[in-house]
Amino acid sequence: MKRDFNEFKEYIRDKKVGVVGIGVSNLPLIKFLLKLGARVSAFDRRELSDLGPEVQELADRIEIFLGHDYLDHLDGLDVIFKTPGMRIDDPHLVRAKEKGTIITSEMEEFLKYCKARTFGVTGSDGKTTTTTVLGLLLKEAGYKVFVGGNIGTPLFDKVEDIRHDHMVVLELSSFQLMTMTVSPDVAIVTNLSPNHLDMHKGMQEYIDAKKNIFLHQGKDDILILNEDNEITKMFAGEAKGVVEFFSSTKELEDAYFMDGTLYLRDEKVVELKDMLVKGVHNAENFLAAFLAAKDYVSIDEMRKVALTFPGVKHRCQLVREYKGVRYYNDSIASSPTRTLASLKALDTKVNLIAGGYDKNIDLSPVAFQGYKYIKNAVLVGDTRFKLKEAFDNLANMKGIFVPVHMAESFEDAVYIAKRLSKPGDIVALSPACASFDSFKNFEERGDRFASLVNDF
Repeated sequence: MKRDFNEFKEYIRDKKVGVVGIGVSNLPLIKFLLKLGARVSAFDRRELSDLGPEVQELADRIEIFLGHDYLDHLDGLDVIFKTPGMRIDDPHLVRAKEKGTIITSEMEEFLKYCKARTFGVTGSDGKTTTTTVLGLLLKEAGYKVFVGGNIGTPLFDKVEDIRHDHMVVLELSSFQLMTMTVSPDVAIVTNLSPNHLDMHKGMQEYIDAKKNIFLHQGKDDILILNEDNEITKMFAGEAKGVVEFFSSTKELEDAYFMDGTLYLRDEKVVELKDMLVKGVHNAENFLAAFLAAKDYVSIDEMRKVALTFPGVKHRCQLVREYKGVRYYNDSIASSPTRTLASLKALDTKVNLIAGGYDKNIDLSPVAFQGYKYIKNAVLVGDTRFKLKEAFDNLANMKGIFVPVHMAESFEDAVYIAKRLSKPGDIVALSPACASFDSFKNFEERGDRFASLVNDF
């Protein structure tokens, strides 16, 4: 049962509220809390000059704590909205909670009060594509759709504008889900594999965080799972509502991919070869979205979206063909499973650019499972030696040799890949690692790759 937002408005008025993190996504939250009459304090590691003019304009309306000790000032608050990347067991938050402060997040409060039907998507790979496709399906059927969470725009400040007949689609990360005590009406788990183990204490904590997307559902809610993923398949036993499955390896009653065709309840929807996006992993993303949308979207509408969806930026995105060589930006691939899925989707062996920030996950699958799709491996970033060791082990243990080229910088990696390529080749930036060793995020990394390629 969704709660009446008037409860929140009455509660929050004149309360001392802290917002941790003054990034672009939290500015609407701060302004909304001020509009509701809260006394807002904001906290950030950066200095005021680094936060932009919009924050500086708010300086006379909120109390701001900045610098390396910014979290030392959380005492005396009634409510703290934490940023998703902040662990709930951070000592500063633990101390504040012990003193009676309510710790929450924008997404948790949004789901409590949102009147519309909510769809949540999580997983290790495919979240953004599945979320985007699901939003497009519902829009094609004529619904007013709000897309948010990890993508789109913050939604909490729009909660009063979202009606019962609207639809909300949310991409939810493990960091957002870790502390959630409310779940969306329809939950999708695309797949799970080791990821973000630099932030989580282990794989089990990562899995447990993902489970919160469905653990708080009711008996009439829906959970959509990947039948082919051993971890997600087991979630069915803990579900409180209806469970549906999709598969790319076997024929199921719900949704499946067989002989090049996507089926929903045994009805043919579309052939993968006719879609603009390629690869079995994209077939799986669409199957999950079809299942979620089936009560609201016709097969014809599904087919139309499938035939016209061009893909999401930074996800196996063709940047340019130059002198007969195709250059693909797959910067989103921050794990081996994502990189392997993209390599399999391309139609020839790839000159691969890989490496980046170390998330403490096993990178050996890039070599041991990816070798058959790789022509040359150009390695860069903090993990380049870890990846080189994986290819060396492949040669020593299996007798399989993949030419490896070590780059001193990201720019160097792109130019090495260009030099190695001949007409008909593919160069793919599909790093299997996060970007934080050299870039602010994967988008900045992908944009830099595209800029270098377009400057050839």
